[in-house]
Amino acid sequence: MLEIKDLSSWLSLQALELYEGRGYKDLYPPQAEAVERGLLDGKSMLLAMPTASGKTLLAELAMLKAALQGRRSLYIVPLRALATEKYDSFKKFRDLGVSIGISTGDFDKRDERLGKNQIIIATSEKADSLMRNGASWVRDLAVLVVDEIHLLNDPGRGPTLEMTITKLRHCNPGLQVIGLSATIANAPEIAAWLKAEMVSSDWRPISLREGVICNGKLIFSDGESALAGSKTTKDEAMALVKDTLSQSAQILIFENSRKNAEAAASRLTGLIPASEATSELSQSILATGESETALRLANCVSRGVAFHHAGLLSEQRRLVEQGFRENKIKVIASTPTLAAGLNLPARRVLIKSYRRYEYGRGMVAIPVIEYRQMAGRAGRPGLDPYGESFLMAKDNSEVQDLFERYIHGSPEEIWSKLASESALRTHLLSTFAAGFARNEVELKAFMATTFYAQQQDPWNLDVTLGKVIDFLKENDMIHASDEDDLLPTRLGSLVSKLYIDPLSAVVMLQNLKKRKPGTERTGSLKSAGKSAKDLAALAAAAKAGESTGLQFSSALDLERAGRKVFSDLGLVHLITMTPDMNLLYVQSADGWVEEFIDQHECELYDEDNYDYLLREAKTSAMLMDWIGEVHEEQIASRYRIGPGDIRRSAETAEWLMHSLAEISKHLDLGVTFIAEQLAERIHYGASQDLLALLNLKGIGRVRARKLYSSGITSLEKLKAADLAEVARLLGPKIAEKVISQLKK
Repeated sequence: MLEIKDLSSWLSLQALELYEGRGYKDLYPPQAEAVERGLLDGKSMLLAMPTASGKTLLAELAMLKAALQGRRSLYIVPLRALATEKYDSFKKFRDLGVSIGISTGDFDKRDERLGKNQIIIATSEKADSLMRNGASWVRDLAVLVVDEIHLLNDPGRGPTLEMTITKLRHCNPGLQVIGLSATIANAPEIAAWLKAEMVSSDWRPISLREGVICNGKLIFSDGESALAGSKTTKDEAMALVKDTLSQSAQILIFENSRKNAEAAASRLTGLIPASEATSELSQSILATGESETALRLANCVSRGVAFHHAGLLSEQRRLVEQGFRENKIKVIASTPTLAAGLNLPARRVLIKSYRRYEYGRGMVAIPVIEYRQMAGRAGRPGLDPYGESFLMAKDNSEVQDLFERYIHGSPEEIWSKLASESALRTHLLSTFAAGFARNEVELKAFMATTFYAQQQDPWNLDVTLGKVIDFLKENDMIHASDEDDLLPTRLGSLVSKLYIDPLSAVVMLQNLKKRKPGTERTGSLKSAGKSAKDLAALAAAAKAGESTGLQFSSALDLERAGRKVFSDLGLVHLITMTPDMNLLYVQSADGWVEEFIDQHECELYDEDNYDYLLREAKTSAMLMDWIGEVHEEQIASRYRIGPGDIRRSAETAEWLMHSLAEISKHLDLGVTFIAEQLAERIHYGASQDLLALLNLKGIGRVRARKLYSSGITSLEKLKAADLAEVARLLGPKIAEKVISQLKK
């Protein structure tokens, strides 16, 4: 048996004492195997092991060894929430003098400061953007850890993850790559691509019993037993929760929709009495925003129950997760978002439905690997003697099917999703822009090192590569030199650094160049009597946050605008037309969308596909409500989305509007300032007249509007305002912080 103290050949005594002080003594069998096969000697490794089997510890040991030798590691995660969780976990290494950094933010920043850290956590998208923007430190990595590497199979995230790994291996030839994954069918194929040792194991520190609930019975492979309390209720989920609570244990319930998750949590609120701890947590939930969603969640949390889904704000999800870890919350009803890598185990897991709705396909069975992710949350190491996971069946025939499909079934194979034109557009451009290839010969050699090439003949991509290269040439993203090298243009370099789909840039450019009905002006601003002095004064006022009735930053922009006006709605609609924008779905109750289109026809751009126009218009209307300061709950109700959805849409829209501003600046399109303003307004969810006030920390759109409505409409007026009046409007503590910022 290998113990922590036996790692003294690779780690310092202080490092070993840190782990021993946190209760680590013996390595688990698969952990010991990984060490014995060369993990701490720098060998690349694919760790295909169940949840809670100790994969993260192995990654930590490799990164810590590198850090103590003065070398740098990058830890890639799929989700921002997971990045934050890992950052909090790795902060313990600061006691050893190891610096920790995290980066999940803007995609056009180089973030050279991150290079000062020895362990860096980032999403795959952020890691990719760092390379596009020329961060020098990414070419000096010793260890790359890829968490949830099976997401290579994901159509959305997979291509970016694959290209990020490929590029990092290309610029760091001696890189140790450690892939972490649940058990997958073709793990040897991924290991071969990474040139890595493979450690595959089904071992768990806590035994997991997998079964099916049907007709009041808990059915396992080796027998069955009666579900306690099932005779007094037809609600078997309720009976299982009651039985779990009677054992002073926790349970996770996975539902197939947000609506069902919220409904399940609400039904369970009467099972647990309120306590001081849950009341405090409930108040923390309310402090995130008094929306109907927050109120419903706070009510559940006050009784030791919660729901969890992507429609919640990130802070709300964090509080729920923290409450569950601290055993304040006993039950969580969640969509599968909770199973995606977050460390949140429970005694029992209930998967109420193994089917979920997919757009265009209807109700489909979840993959086996997703079932394994959810079931694997059962059993808390060091706290539970065992873990149990259950599926629910309607009858005995379904019981048999569930055992065959999921409990005894093999997980799916992982397949590269790189071959699509949509994925290759952005990644080929970045390959040329960042210098990973200079011509088609070098491009094909580079593509031969991808996971796609491991699975299929890379020459199968020739036709698609040719199409994408032609697209990039035709749209002035790349050009051929005299030596037939394919070089990025200034526009191509900019689009790559902005981290948007080249097609998004094309959509923006083509539509901006079109003349729109209803946007003509009868004469230039000069002919309307505006002198250069007048124009400069208007621009200065606009920058100071004063209302001018005009939305351009300079006399030059104003002159250009004399020929054409771009409305806020028009530019918002423009970014929704891009493939980077996730559009809202139009439902039967959304008859108003067609009326909206008719009312604003002169401001909206032409869209050939009417179904897309409906979705674009609905999304645009939602964003206009957001920057028009419509109450968040009103938006959530009207568009049938959660506060988290609003913020994610706003975040994407802000980024696309910022990109539009940068492209306008590059090509002198005359919409730079209005796009910059709109990006800022989308960020805050506020009208233009509040922008000057919103630059202060602690001032959001609600507080800014209070100040504005009281006559404090600018920073100068705020400086001159009576402190007592500001304190009355904002509260004493916030007022003090705001005033202190103005004195700097």
